[in-house]
Amino acid sequence: MIELMNTLRLIPLIFLHLSLTLLAKAENPPNVVIIYTDDQGYADIGVQGAEGYTTPNIDKMASEGTRFTDFYVASAVCSASRAALMTGCYPPRVGIKGALGPSRTGLNLEEETIAEVLKKKNYATAMFGKWHLGDHPSLLPTKQGFDQYLGLPYSNDMWPENKFNPNWPPLPLIEGDKIIVPYVTGEIQATLTTRYAEGAVDFITAHKDKPFFLYVAPSMPHVPLYVSEKFKGKTEQGTYGDVIAEIDWAVGEILAALKENGLDDNTLVVFASDNGPWTVFGNHAGSTGPLREAKGTSWEGGIRVPCVMRWPGTIPAGRVSAEPICTIDLLPTIAKLVGAPLPERKIDGKDIGPILRGEKGAKNPHEYLAFYYGNNNLEALRSGKWKLVFPHRYRVVTSVGNDGNRGKYGSKNSGLELYDLETDPSETTNLADKEPETVEKLQAMADEIRSELGDGLTKTKGSETRPAARVK
Repeated sequence: MIELMNTLRLIPLIFLHLSLTLLAKAENPPNVVIIYTDDQGYADIGVQGAEGYTTPNIDKMASEGTRFTDFYVASAVCSASRAALMTGCYPPRVGIKGALGPSRTGLNLEEETIAEVLKKKNYATAMFGKWHLGDHPSLLPTKQGFDQYLGLPYSNDMWPENKFNPNWPPLPLIEGDKIIVPYVTGEIQATLTTRYAEGAVDFITAHKDKPFFLYVAPSMPHVPLYVSEKFKGKTEQGTYGDVIAEIDWAVGEILAALKENGLDDNTLVVFASDNGPWTVFGNHAGSTGPLREAKGTSWEGGIRVPCVMRWPGTIPAGRVSAEPICTIDLLPTIAKLVGAPLPERKIDGKDIGPILRGEKGAKNPHEYLAFYYGNNNLEALRSGKWKLVFPHRYRVVTSVGNDGNRGKYGSKNSGLELYDLETDPSETTNLADKEPETVEKLQAMADEIRSELGDGLTKTKGSETRPAARVK
């Protein structure tokens, strides 16, 4: 009887504790940090096979969080990939394809970015690095939900010093919406990774008492490669290894700033790359490990990238997940985490919170993931363990360049090809003839997405595409 009475006395205290816990979570919504490198290959982190250099900070992040071995970008090229990350949409839905050069085209201001979604919950927002979704002043990050911006408006090879195409205009470094360096030189490029990291650390420190979203998009390891003096010549691999070592250092600086400011347990950190490596550049490019082909293709080496997510106490430590997920899923997942409404316009991503938290039986909520490239060509589709490749022409490296020199491309034609990615991630054995029912099922899925977003390969016009911004 006494034990029962003691238990009954504890019940109000238990409810009070739960109420205070829920109140604290409501008052302290999680911070979000996304680190999105440029052209870093699947095997370019230590825990996935890096050779000639180490990535101790990213590896530690994996030991303290979860490594996702089947993490995809929506397209194997810069602007299309970044549009998908920012909007939660397949690139054709928002009218972005390829890699935008200096132009008056960019992400439509009517699309909502992750930053704009989080602004609805009073988040402070900042971006440091490569934007590549419009370089006109009206299309820069500060017009797409970011309070602060420092970085390059597009790829670091789009400049007059490009020996393969020197007809680019001067490459600017932009802060806010103002050009602070009108002509970026190689010497300045060598400072960028450190500049971005220092800006990120300052932002974290300045906003430690308010929820924030931080997007860090290093210009490296996209060629041409530049590295600061403190990392030059530090790895066995050479310049590429030095560049990755500096990126890893930057990751460590950001994680240390979170810990020093007491934000470690209340911050989701995502590390990934925008597409596979640019292997035509030989030793100035990364590695896809066992995966087929590389950047600029919809084979696994082009669209499957390294990904680690860390959030102590929420994301399981030391876990490896092979559940296929995609960059389009980050926006709806983050919105759900912070209680923000989704964009009014239709998006393609889905909440993958249960997968991140390692909940038992959590599965990819998509029936399929679609991969577009080139002129809005639907080149492949993944559903569960199966990947169906549609007939298309793709580029292959016929010779590699070294030390900053570019090799040569040729091309090949694929057929209608089916691969079991659980047993054959290298895409070596076409099972289309042996699995006609699976092919038919995935073809029906492809017809569904074609009806919405179109397909340049089949000359299908989609009914639900939206235009990019074009400044007159």
